[in-house]
Amino acid sequence: MMNILAMNWILMESICIPLVVLAALCALFLIIVIMIQPGNSNGISALGGQQETFYGKNKGKTLESKLRKLTIVTMIVMAVFMCAFCAVLFRSGNF
Repeated sequence: MMNILAMNWILMESICIPLVVLAALCALFLIIVIMIQPGNSNGISALGGQQETFYGKNKGKTLESKLRKLTIVTMIVMAVFMCAFCAVLFRSGNF
């Protein structure tokens, strides 16, 4: 009986630790991606007389849209890792 519990604990640790590490890496990557994204204060540039060309405006929007998609994908991956971690933890009964 004790041997089965020890094996259960080792199996749970071998699953939970990588899930938490991967979720932490996703969180760090998410912080970096959010910090890279440009702000939404484009309206104030009109007061200074700055003009953007059509090419520059579209280039910024495509990069911005890629960063937004990357943010959403990273958040979903992190949520999946954390849900899997909770499922393993509750399944083992060590909560």
